[in-house]
Amino acid sequence: MPVPTVRTGPGAGMYAGRIRVVVERGLRALKTSNWAIFVSGFVEPVLYLLSLGIGLGALVGDVEGPGGPVSYGEYIAPALLAVSAMNGAIYDSTWNVFFKMKMSKLYETMLNTSLGPVDIALGEISLALMRGGLYSVAFLVVMSALGLVTSWWALLLVPAALVIAFAFASVGMAVTSYMTKFQQMDWIMVLLMPMFLFSATFFPLSVYPEQVQWVIQALPLWHGVELLRQLGAGVFTVWTGVHVLYFAVMICGGLVFTSHRLKALFLR
Repeated sequence: MPVPTVRTGPGAGMYAGRIRVVVERGLRALKTSNWAIFVSGFVEPVLYLLSLGIGLGALVGDVEGPGGPVSYGEYIAPALLAVSAMNGAIYDSTWNVFFKMKMSKLYETMLNTSLGPVDIALGEISLALMRGGLYSVAFLVVMSALGLVTSWWALLLVPAALVIAFAFASVGMAVTSYMTKFQQMDWIMVLLMPMFLFSATFFPLSVYPEQVQWVIQALPLWHGVELLRQLGAGVFTVWTGVHVLYFAVMICGGLVFTSHRLKALFLR
């Protein structure tokens, strides 16, 4: 038998270096999951792209994008890719995490082994990233098939979408740790739907009153939408760095918060 590595130091009880075990367990469990639910998070943005990008786009015409006028389909496609990445990450880091935390008591069992809260947090977020990454790649393929990819810079959309998924997954798991009933999970959709509709996903930010613009610019999805639009067009500005920094703060804050919440809940 291999000799186990015993970690010492201030974070010894928080991290055991066994994230892979959590990911492996999640992938094995995925084999028995309902694949219709898994695919649904990807299908919804694709339907919006087909109905609005092609149907409404024929009436709208060109829209001003980061690099100049583009068709309406090209305008909303990167935004819906951000939505697709967000959906994949949120579904995995909320509903799945809630069941494991409150119903099956899986995390409580895991923490009775050598695993620490950081292992569980990073493992679950890694699973959410895989889902968000699959959605992103598949959505980019759909964009290419529809002729909505016009630059090689579009290859950066996938890693950027993973950053967006990482941010939403880390914060989503932290928020879920406060939920006690299934009914409370509906609050997440109450927040996601307005953010989806009003984060300049379908309309330029300039159409809103100035006071509303400030609120929209504080939303994480707006930063994701604008980041992917800039990368898709190959346009890099100071705002590109601001968007990346915004998600870096979300990721770090979400990881720290989730780890301490798991410790507070299960390591008393």
